[in-house]
Amino acid sequence: MNKTARYFHTLRYLKAEQLFFQLYYRVRRQGRRVLRMTCPLQLERQGFSVQLVPFVTKQQVYNNGTFTFLNIAHFFGENAGSIDWEFGKYGKLWLYNLNYFDVLCQPGMTRESGLDLIESFLAVVNPESVGLEPYPLSLRGINWIKFLSRHQVQRADINGALFAHYTILEKNLEYHLLGNHLLENAFSLLYGAFFFREKRWFVKSMSLLVRELDEQILGDGAHFELSPMYHQILLERLLDAVNLLQPNASFTAQRELMHLCEGKVTAMLSWLKEMTFSNGTIPHLNDATDGIAPSSQQLFEYATRLGLKNNTLLPLHLKESGYRKYCTPLYECLLDVGSIGPLYIPGHAHADTLNFVLQVKGKPWLVDCGISTYEKNAIRDEERSTGAHNTVVINGCNSSDVWGGFRVGQRAAVRILEDKERVVSASHDGYKRFGVIHTRQWLFHDDRIVLTDTISGQAESTEALFHLHHTFNPEVSGNRVVTVDADIIFEGSQNIEIRNYMQALGYNRRVEALCAVVTFSHSLITTIVCKK
Repeated sequence: MNKTARYFHTLRYLKAEQLFFQLYYRVRRQGRRVLRMTCPLQLERQGFSVQLVPFVTKQQVYNNGTFTFLNIAHFFGENAGSIDWEFGKYGKLWLYNLNYFDVLCQPGMTRESGLDLIESFLAVVNPESVGLEPYPLSLRGINWIKFLSRHQVQRADINGALFAHYTILEKNLEYHLLGNHLLENAFSLLYGAFFFREKRWFVKSMSLLVRELDEQILGDGAHFELSPMYHQILLERLLDAVNLLQPNASFTAQRELMHLCEGKVTAMLSWLKEMTFSNGTIPHLNDATDGIAPSSQQLFEYATRLGLKNNTLLPLHLKESGYRKYCTPLYECLLDVGSIGPLYIPGHAHADTLNFVLQVKGKPWLVDCGISTYEKNAIRDEERSTGAHNTVVINGCNSSDVWGGFRVGQRAAVRILEDKERVVSASHDGYKRFGVIHTRQWLFHDDRIVLTDTISGQAESTEALFHLHHTFNPEVSGNRVVTVDADIIFEGSQNIEIRNYMQALGYNRRVEALCAVVTFSHSLITTIVCKK
């Protein structure tokens, strides 16, 4: 019954469109295998270089035969022909990164070296290649077009392969997933439309972008999957779209699309500006970590190159995304009073309801544990769990049923009780199966934060967790946890314990850090005092 309930609560939120395409693509794939049907990998078509202002330069991922993704390096050999484009030893995400071809946009990539890599890929690609899956195909297509346009490359074999790949993408858009995947498909199809002057791709891309940007960009400018990292990734892609639409006059309706994209860029820039800490970093909320997306500063500079001035943005009041932020000269506090979202695609969500993070004197102090893997394993489960966040754990259970790597079953619903400049309070029902409601209030002062946790109902165990950045070594003194930059004082605690946890510093990088675990019964008042 538990398994049945989990599947019910996971599937009940899916859109009919997702369910239809899940079934349709599976049946079609099986039918093609039975009939031995394959898609052509070469279709003769002329390409046309597009004009682009300098875009964001990617990180150095390739050097003398060695690719480095997700903090794992692998040497294939100095000859590009020795690259195994199906190399799966380090997991699907590493293999996807290999097939993205971000390497073409890294510093110092020459015309000759880039063409060697493209030729190596084309020599082995086949209808079953990972690189022809819609998501890596979408990212690779944009990177190829940027590279081919920058170096004014016109080769019939490359153009023919790229046109065939886009034909495959057009027939395999990720309606079964939606969210950021479908947006990436649409942005890439837009690039394909301009490079090949293919009107039907432009019409399809514009239709998807109008629909999805309206759906996915919330009223306060956040991307609706509520990951600051994915927000940065998709903001870069939106800026890429503006970069393409501004100087390349190819389609009659493109000005309308450009105005839509520019408006969404402004909203997303405003949200990112509010969410970025003064030291330039983003909070690692939900699926977010360092070393993947462009930095906020890179994105602000890219927007400026496109004539979209971010320094004139008006202050933003965070609302629909569920995040709130309060800053003083001593600290920056960002809290999450939002529900799991979006309901039909919560794959990047964590069981982190009423979580918060805190920077003191421009340095991370209370942190989210972050993520280090997308593999479906115990580490992934741990990093999505309630216990990996600065909130309250009841009876050792998650507030929302995160499972299967990217799935969420029954989920906590949040009710905001008070939302003012210096006071925010909210409750959630993630533990209603135990007859328990958790309410948390934040009260902000110039040099301190007073946090009040209230539990209604009777729980077997109640623990409040405070994850300190790995550079801090706290000590317990009475009812106080002492560190260099701030102290935490507890009223109503039954026990205070310092436990080890693993803080993620990026994919495949974890370090030991310390967490204050406070046991209490019905009420806990926590005062965080920042030292001057």
